[in-house]
Amino acid sequence: MPASSIKKSFIFPERQIIEDPLNATHTLNCHNQVLLIYTGGTIGMGRNPASGALEPLDFKSLVANMPEFDAIPVRVDVHQFAAPIDSSDMNPQLWAQIATIIADHFDRYDGFVILHGTDTMAFTASALSYMLQNLTKPVILTGSQLPIGQLRTDGRENLITSIEIAAAHHPDGKPMVPEVCIYFSGRLLRGNRATKMNADGFNAFDSFNYPHLADAGVSIVYHEEHILHPDYSKSLQVYTTMDTNVMVFTLFPGIQQSLVHSIVNIPQLRSIVMRTYGSGNAPTLPWLMTMLHEATERGVNIVNISQCAAGTVEMARYDTGFQLKSAGVISGYDSTVESAVAKLMHLQGRYDDPQQIRALMNQSLCGELTLPL
Repeated sequence: MPASSIKKSFIFPERQIIEDPLNATHTLNCHNQVLLIYTGGTIGMGRNPASGALEPLDFKSLVANMPEFDAIPVRVDVHQFAAPIDSSDMNPQLWAQIATIIADHFDRYDGFVILHGTDTMAFTASALSYMLQNLTKPVILTGSQLPIGQLRTDGRENLITSIEIAAAHHPDGKPMVPEVCIYFSGRLLRGNRATKMNADGFNAFDSFNYPHLADAGVSIVYHEEHILHPDYSKSLQVYTTMDTNVMVFTLFPGIQQSLVHSIVNIPQLRSIVMRTYGSGNAPTLPWLMTMLHEATERGVNIVNISQCAAGTVEMARYDTGFQLKSAGVISGYDSTVESAVAKLMHLQGRYDDPQQIRALMNQSLCGELTLPL
């Protein structure tokens, strides 16, 4: 992947103060500055005249299809990946690159907007929430389901509103939403709680186990009781090392012993995200419990995540779940798969001791879990 480069040609002049009469909770003015990080994705795609397939364009092409971008009452600087990518090609090395860009420019900007493809956006949002510890400014990921050049695109509203949210402040100057979020189709979601739930509709994302942080209609209504309140006395801590020795596998009726044996005995494997039934249940197969117990005894972290979109893992509710707990499997509570994978990669990048990782997987580091009282 070529190195990314700063594009200085998209810096807009300061403008007079503009207050939104429909929303008294925040003010955008000429002093607000947002860094837009353009990675690629559907929002910036165009059709290849030879093949007819969609392919990433550079940011100039995106802006050319969006004349209203020049009217945004915020100074916007753009950092573009040298080669915009399809989000299917996103990886931990690029997550580290994005986190580093934010860290290097953190003091200069009020907030950050990341243009990103939808397919892996929830993974990136989750990863950044762990990589950017003590975050005190908004990092908003957004994109679109239709390219910006198409007549019915959802990209214009998603981009404009994301910039507005990234620049929005309380009267005391503190940002409205100082955390990693996804904004899509009128919904502002906590990044490590969001998941892609629709491949075709404009409402591509939702957070089934956590309320929206804001809803955008005629005005943007922020739900402050659900937004993180960081300690502004602490400085940003950035962790870019991610250990990717993680496997996800899903239980299903008829799962074969030989296949599970192959999974739990993968060389270098450090963690498994196991997608179970209902509230965290698994079949009562002696060989399965034996294999899981042997793996956890070897130091493999096995995290129990429900296959259900909503709800939480409660391994003490049924005997089928309690057997997993007895085998050393730890609860993922109401975590998404994307968040659990990113969290394990992050913790494995920081710690060697599996017991320390298991303890931290049972803590909410940045609002990713709802722990029982």
